[in-house]
Amino acid sequence: MLPWHYIVVEGVIGAGKTSLTKLLASRLDAQVNLEVVEENPFLSKFYSDRSGYAFQTQIFFLLSRYRQQQSLKQRELFSNATVSDYLFAKDRIFANLNLNDDELTLYDQLATILEHQVLRPDLVIYLQAGTDVLMERIGVRGRSFERDMNRDYIDALNSAYSYFFHHYRDTPLLVVNTNGFDFVNVPRDFDLLYAQLGETFQGTRFFAPA
Repeated sequence: MLPWHYIVVEGVIGAGKTSLTKLLASRLDAQVNLEVVEENPFLSKFYSDRSGYAFQTQIFFLLSRYRQQQSLKQRELFSNATVSDYLFAKDRIFANLNLNDDELTLYDQLATILEHQVLRPDLVIYLQAGTDVLMERIGVRGRSFERDMNRDYIDALNSAYSYFFHHYRDTPLLVVNTNGFDFVNVPRDFDLLYAQLGETFQGTRFFAPA
């Protein structure tokens, strides 16, 4: 049993956060909390027309994630452990990247209110990967709403994630370089990563397996 009760796995689209979340939950016999992406009715339109659908997409995600977090807050009382594939605060990464100044002002007012009402994780795992690696993984999984996603957007998103977690101080943070590291299909790789979670720590730790 790990010393962390509530673990969040984060990373850019294609980093493997949902796969790792499921693997950890299975190993720990923990509750799984997965972000519901496909239900956003604006998402496919956003990837085709970012400026035209950014605000609708962002607000839908913010409120959807908030409702899910409130449900998680209730269920968490009855669970030994919980593993989630998203951090509520990361919503600001997308907002800062995609919204114009007026939209961001409105978004910030709402997000600030909601952020104070969600659970804070005990540990955040941030999965890093190069943009080319992310694009390859996105192509392999072949989700229909991701077909129009271009490399420039993923590259900008990757940079925004790196900036966000470079300044992240709210909880202990484990940064994992996943380039050439296949914890999904190689059991030994997963065991190496799992071993990093065996003791508590403060601040940020880095794990870059050879």
